[in-house]
Amino acid sequence: MRYFFHIGYHGTRYSGWQKHPGVVNVQEVIETCLSKLLKTPVEVSGCGRTDAQVHASQFFFHADMEKEWDFDMLFRLNKLLPDDIAVFDIIPMTGLPHARFDAIQRSYDYFIHINKDPFLGGFSSFYDEQHLDLNKMAAAVKLLPLYNDYRAFCKMPDRIDHTICNVSQAALYINKTGDRLRFQISANRFLSKMVRIIVGRLLEIGTGKMSVDQFEYHLISKQTPEIIIPAYPQGLYLSKVTYPYLDLPSASAFATIMTHADWAEVK
Repeated sequence: MRYFFHIGYHGTRYSGWQKHPGVVNVQEVIETCLSKLLKTPVEVSGCGRTDAQVHASQFFFHADMEKEWDFDMLFRLNKLLPDDIAVFDIIPMTGLPHARFDAIQRSYDYFIHINKDPFLGGFSSFYDEQHLDLNKMAAAVKLLPLYNDYRAFCKMPDRIDHTICNVSQAALYINKTGDRLRFQISANRFLSKMVRIIVGRLLEIGTGKMSVDQFEYHLISKQTPEIIIPAYPQGLYLSKVTYPYLDLPSASAFATIMTHADWAEVK
């Protein structure tokens, strides 16, 4: 029987989702806990990868179980997992749907605060930039759905089959007090560090180091720049994963607060 697990995690102390030897990662922690509960080795397949220190307010993985368990798996698994990983739902699936390959859309949110705040440090990226040109940043954001080859926003494009990403939505928001920004983007797929690279370029536009035309040139030319500096990881959240057969809201109360704050889109 295949099950989808709907989870969320705070990524600060992890080297991403993906299992790698010698580093702490979310996948291995979950596999270890499931194997302990079921008393048999369990492997899981995630809906994608996240970079080190990046969060997921919504994430799915699937696992195949030979037998149905006779205990409260949701309660026991959450009790065993560390506080920075939570399981929201365990969903029995018909057939063999795939958590990664069946996803039709993913959304990311990136949060920035421009006034230093010790309580936002692990949840948002601090950039001490008091005079960002938000209108130019928003103009660049509006260009993103018009192009679909993001080779110039990928650090190592030659290591993957292709760099085509169909961006369906992108927007820049500011809060009521003007000291926090939110960048939101949705697409069918994302390249490694793509969102953080885009945010890094937007900040360059906001500070006058890059023009909107130069930003668009990267999209048109499809040439990878010699120097790419991604934005900090801690402001980035994988916030929504959608399937043809499964479309759930985020179950994280904190994520709901973060995304439903008093945001106004920068036009």
